[in-house]
Amino acid sequence: MNMLRNNWRRIVLFLIAIGMVMLALSGYLTSTMESLIDPVIQLQTWVSERVQIIYEFFTIPRDVVSLRSENQSLQNQVSLLQTQIIQLEQDLREADILYSLLGFARGRPEETYIAAKVIGRDPSPFLQYILIDKGSDDGIAYNMPVVTEKGLVGRVDAVTASAARVQLITDNAALVNSKIVGEDIDGVVRGSVTSDITIEMVSQEYTIEPGQTVQTSGLGGNYPADITIGTILNVNKLENELFQSASLQPSEDFMNLTAVLVVANFRPSNIAPLMP
Repeated sequence: MNMLRNNWRRIVLFLIAIGMVMLALSGYLTSTMESLIDPVIQLQTWVSERVQIIYEFFTIPRDVVSLRSENQSLQNQVSLLQTQIIQLEQDLREADILYSLLGFARGRPEETYIAAKVIGRDPSPFLQYILIDKGSDDGIAYNMPVVTEKGLVGRVDAVTASAARVQLITDNAALVNSKIVGEDIDGVVRGSVTSDITIEMVSQEYTIEPGQTVQTSGLGGNYPADITIGTILNVNKLENELFQSASLQPSEDFMNLTAVLVVANFRPSNIAPLMP
């Protein structure tokens, strides 16, 4: 009896299954299936969104830390590149300056030069000196003239084994025998406490004008001749004076000197004992 009852159950379940399949194929169960599946899909969507929120909560802070680290690394690289660019620009400027000094030296082959870097300057506003990185061990001696490709800088005022001090022509105690180019006119260029330079002791019989170039005359034996000093700016000529004077624009920018040439084969003449 039990076996007969079980067989009937199997037959009934099989017939129900066949009926369900037939109903599904005919479309009668579509709405019913959708009503059953939709809640499941909504639940799955809700769970997925919460899982994404939890994932972002734990991962985004790590991404921020990583981005900050990468940003700092990039900033360090930029700083390094900027430093390298500045150094390259400085090297190029120094190379240009040295090339210009070399061109000047080649134009005066009768003289021997020692190139030197400017390593310091006197902090006093009343003294006009610079320090250079060459000294007696390099052949530098007291009173040697110092120039650039633009013109006269000054003279060596003090020397050690590895460095030297140069008195600029703008110093209050500096005097340079000079001439006005193109004219047979001599004078003396003098510095001042304000770093301005003037040409003085020019005879009243001469006419001098702004724009004329002033060079060393070579008289007195302190400097070689024909080195540019500057250009006349303003003329000061008074009728009751024996001499006239004029302010000059120096040919060199002394505040921005970085390299100079020392005229090594020039020996100034000491004519003081011969003066009356």
